[in-house]
Amino acid sequence: MTAIDPENKTYDLFVIGGGINGCGIARDASGRGLSVALAEMNDLASATSSASTKLFHGGLRYLEYFEIRLVREALKEREVLLQAMPHISWPMRFVLPLHKDMRFEGGTPTSRLLGVFMPWLRGRRPNWLIRFGLFLYDNLGGRKILPGTKTLKLHDDVAGRPLLEKYRKAYEYSDCWIEDSRLVVLNARDAENRGAQIMTRSKVTLATRVDGIWHLTVEDQISGESSVFKAKVLVNAGGPWVEDIIKNTAGIKKSAGVRLVRGSHIVTKKLYDHDKCYFFQGSDGRIIFAIPYENDFTLIGTTDAEHTDLDTKPECTEGEADYLRKFASEYFKKPVEAGDIVWTYSGVRPLYDDGASSATAATRDYVLTVRDEAGAPMLNVFGGKITTYRRLAESALEKIAAYFPDLSDKWTAGVALPGGDFPVDGVVDLISALKSEFPFLDDFWAKRLVKAYGTLAREVLAGAKSAVDLGQDFGASLTEQEVRWLMANEYVVTAEDVIWRRSKLGLRLSEAEKAGLESWFAGISLS
Repeated sequence: MTAIDPENKTYDLFVIGGGINGCGIARDASGRGLSVALAEMNDLASATSSASTKLFHGGLRYLEYFEIRLVREALKEREVLLQAMPHISWPMRFVLPLHKDMRFEGGTPTSRLLGVFMPWLRGRRPNWLIRFGLFLYDNLGGRKILPGTKTLKLHDDVAGRPLLEKYRKAYEYSDCWIEDSRLVVLNARDAENRGAQIMTRSKVTLATRVDGIWHLTVEDQISGESSVFKAKVLVNAGGPWVEDIIKNTAGIKKSAGVRLVRGSHIVTKKLYDHDKCYFFQGSDGRIIFAIPYENDFTLIGTTDAEHTDLDTKPECTEGEADYLRKFASEYFKKPVEAGDIVWTYSGVRPLYDDGASSATAATRDYVLTVRDEAGAPMLNVFGGKITTYRRLAESALEKIAAYFPDLSDKWTAGVALPGGDFPVDGVVDLISALKSEFPFLDDFWAKRLVKAYGTLAREVLAGAKSAVDLGQDFGASLTEQEVRWLMANEYVVTAEDVIWRRSKLGLRLSEAEKAGLESWFAGISLS
């Protein structure tokens, strides 16, 4: 059965896709006074946007592809975003060990240029070029918060202790961490706070133009019921499904192409004790990161592999995991063994198909196209990276501004996301204040709550005088009151939503504890 949207209204914007781009556009548009509805067929951030390397970074290696505009925009965004979400994002220092065998990945514009003018390098990446790249990295976007690059003598620095003795020198530079799936949820929450309608587990099965208005059939993936929504402009932010939505949902046969590139990561037992990250360059010219993760683990990634079938769930293959282990083991004194891996994850990046020769070389820049047929425009989002999501949203609104003459100006720069209304350096004070107000919290629990919810952590714990007041204890500091708060405020429906996207407590919960949480959700759905 298909019903008409209960409000029977025509929205200004209807967004397909609950990843970072869709939620970022919905937030920006709602804040400018547009009426917005968003439909995500699964949970928010259930695909690409929860499977990143968790970094706000300029993309140092993109300089070798001469993607100067993308790098400059991303570098500028780092500090803008830090100030808007200091609970889920923070500065990190990256250590790039140097060695004589560093090489370019074949075919980069920089390697081709040096091959002509400095053929004696024979594909090697010289130290002076790396330092010049880091000089650009420090200065292209401007910095007020993040410190610049410095040179390390690894034998005298804590960062050198886990590394093989042959690594004696490194460069250390700045980038930022981001809790990617929480970023998506907070953008959705802020969009809803500003008037947007956010619908999860809601799949758009048909999009048609009728008298200059989009009619969108939306199927509830839980109940099976369908409703029809109307909108002046359709935004296709379907991520890996962007081309499928154009051709099969909207019935438009001609479309720009999307290149699906799988990026896989491994999470291991903690490999070192300091809080710095590593940027490793391999003999094949590729790079990976090794990053402190969730206090007690190390995150290593990523790979770049073609992914041709949307119906195949992206998974880290045994070959990819072995590649990452062996790559990291070229640097660490203690080799990374298969038994060190505690979790793997993989996501598909929907890159704009620019005809690049390899998955690694494909552009990470975003491309926005508008199709205006029969007076009903459709904005399609190709590519992009999590660091530039806010600027992508601004660019998207610029693309469709002509359809909304009264559209207000851009506004999101520096405006706090929910829970982020405190200073960049205020996390420690916020943790201390939370422990003072709720004395039953231990250090891990208080820090986890602040890093997830910021100033809203008090709301999560509201009314509790002791841990018992928070209801059932699911393990790893997760309580019934927190889960119910997530259901009421962050679109949670399943146990997986809680332990893998709203948090990463799945790394800490035992199989029995996970089963207990799933049973609790089953009981809720039956009641």
